Order: sequence, then structure tokens, then C-alpha cells
Amino acid sequence: MAKKNKLLNEAAARIGTAMGKANRTAHKLSKAGVLAKKELEDISKQVESLKKQLQKTTKRLRKALA
Repeated sequence: MAKKNKLLNEAAARIGTAMGKANRTAHKLSKAGVLAKKELEDISKQVESLKKQLQKTTKRLRKALA
């Protein structure tokens, strides 16, 4: 019976280690996804700002040429 317990303990330790590594990797990916989403939102805001600026510049240029 002692051998079975030792084998079961070793197997459980290996399974626990594998699960821990998988969990850690999942958390890293999740964190990276959140960061990427935030960066994308920031870039979207910058694009909107540049779009407004381009519209104003276009309007001024049209008035100057008219």
C-alpha cells in the first residue's frame, strides 16, 4: 500500500504542477489582452483627434483658396 500512496502522491504533484503552469500562462495572456485593448482604445482616440484636426485644416484651406 505504501508504493501506491507514493505513486499517487507523485502523480498528483505532477498534475498540480502542470495545472499551475497552465494557470500562470493563462493569467499572463489575460493581462496582455487587457493591456492590448487599452492601447487600442488610446490609438483610437488619437486617430479621432487627428481626424478632427484634418477636418479643421481642410476647412481653413478651402476658405483660403476660395
